[in-house]
Amino acid sequence: MSTSILSNFLRSLLLSIILSFVAPMLLVGALILSASLIGYIPGLQGMASAIANQILQFLATFGSDSSFHGLLVISLTCSLVGGLFDTYAFYRYQNLRGE
Repeated sequence: MSTSILSNFLRSLLLSIILSFVAPMLLVGALILSASLIGYIPGLQGMASAIANQILQFLATFGSDSSFHGLLVISLTCSLVGGLFDTYAFYRYQNLRGE
């Protein structure tokens, strides 16, 4: 494997790991933000707090009763899967090219 191919692979792997780590955090943040924005609509405050509590309880399931640790576990798992997928895609691309 030449240096150029290795550096391209490592750059792609690092980028996919970082993006796969940040994506669940942004998704959960957007869900909690939208639930809090729903709370400003008159009559929907109860539903908004219930939605936010359900999201936090779901995250706490994966984080030993800590929603932050749950979000961290989910994000780390997604980054591992993103890295594995990128490695597989790189391997398949190299085999299909014939190198």
